[in-house]
Amino acid sequence: MLFDYDTLQVIWWVLIGVLLVGFSLTNGLDMAVSSLLFVVGKDSKERKVLISTIVPHWDGNQVWLITAGGAIFAAWPEVYAASFSGLYWAMLLVLFAIWLRPLAFDYRNHYEDEKWLKRWDIALTVGSFVPMLVFGVAFGNLLQGLPFWADENVRWHYEGYFLTALLPLLNPFAILCGLVSVFMLLTQAALWIQLRTVAEIGDRAKKLSYIFGMTTVGLFLVAGLWSFTFDGWNLVSLAPADSFHQVTGKTVEVVKHGLFDNYFSYPFLIAVPALAIFGMVQAALNGKVGNAVKGMIYACVGITFTICTAAVALFPFVMPSSKDPASSLTIWDATSSQYTLNVMLYTVIIFVPIALAYTVWAYAKMWGKASVDNTSSYH
Repeated sequence: MLFDYDTLQVIWWVLIGVLLVGFSLTNGLDMAVSSLLFVVGKDSKERKVLISTIVPHWDGNQVWLITAGGAIFAAWPEVYAASFSGLYWAMLLVLFAIWLRPLAFDYRNHYEDEKWLKRWDIALTVGSFVPMLVFGVAFGNLLQGLPFWADENVRWHYEGYFLTALLPLLNPFAILCGLVSVFMLLTQAALWIQLRTVAEIGDRAKKLSYIFGMTTVGLFLVAGLWSFTFDGWNLVSLAPADSFHQVTGKTVEVVKHGLFDNYFSYPFLIAVPALAIFGMVQAALNGKVGNAVKGMIYACVGITFTICTAAVALFPFVMPSSKDPASSLTIWDATSSQYTLNVMLYTVIIFVPIALAYTVWAYAKMWGKASVDNTSSYH
C-alpha cells in the first residue's frame, strides 16, 4: 500500500527523529560512560571496569548513527547537500574524535603499562566527549538558523571558510545547548554505571547522577527562556508544484518569538518540554536514592522529549537559514521523491525491528555487574 506524498514526508520526519533518539539513547550512552572514566574511575583497573560495561555494545550502537546519516542522505538529499556544504569542518571534528574510540577500545588492552593505559583512556574520553558536545551545538545553531543560501542553480553557499565558518558556530547559545546535550547524557551514564558496577564504583556515580540530572534541567530551562528572545520562521507558501525552483521559490517570513509558534498554536504541545523536565528530574531523584532502573527509564524519557522539544520548535523547518529565509529547508521541499520514500519506508519496517531485537538480545546476553575482580579482560 502506497502512502500519499504529504503523509510520507511527515512519516520520514518522525522516523529520522526516531533514529536520532535511538542514537542518543545507545551511542550517546557509551560515549557518556567513556567521558566519565576519570571522574568515576580511581585508577586504570576501575576505568577498565567502566569500559567493560559498554565495550560489547559500542560498535553495534554505531549502527544508529550510520543509519540516521544514511536516512538523511536518502530522504532529505537537499539537507545532506546543504549541511555538508558549510558544516564539513564541524563534521570532520566529530569524525576525527570518533576515530579515536575504536583505536582506544582495541589498543588499550594490549599492553599492561600505566602510561599506555592512561593515554588510551584519555583518547577514549576526548573521542567521546567531543561528539556529545558538538551534536548539542548543532541543535543550538539550527534553532538560531544557519548562515547559508542557495543560488539560482540551487548550489549551496555559506558565509566564511574554515575557522571563519567554524568559530561562529561556537556561539554562547549553541554552547549552552551543547552543555544540555552533555549533561543529559552524563545523567544516563551515571545511572548506567550504578546499574552495571559494584557498590564502591556505583556509589560515586550515584551522587553524580543527581548533580548531572538537576544541572540538565537548569540548563534546559535557561536555553528555553533564551530561545524565546529569538526570531523564528513562518512558512507562508510553498513554490508551485511545477516550479523549477522548488527549494528557493517558497515564501518564508521571520517572526518574533517564532520558535514558540507551534506551542502557541497547539497548547497541548507544552507537554513535550514538560515531559523532558519531568523525566530528567525523576532520573536525578531516583539516581540519588540508588534506584538505577527507574532512573534509567526516566532518563530515556527526558532525553527523548528534550530532542522532541527542539523538533517541535523547528517544524516544519529542518534547516532554517538566517541569511536568506527563502533558502530554508523544510520537510515539504527537501525530501526525495514519493517512490523513494515509499521504498525506504518498507525497508525500515523490515530491518529496524531486526536491529532493535538484536540490540535487546545483546544487552540481555551481556548483562551483569562488573568489578575489578571479574574484569580481567573486556575482549
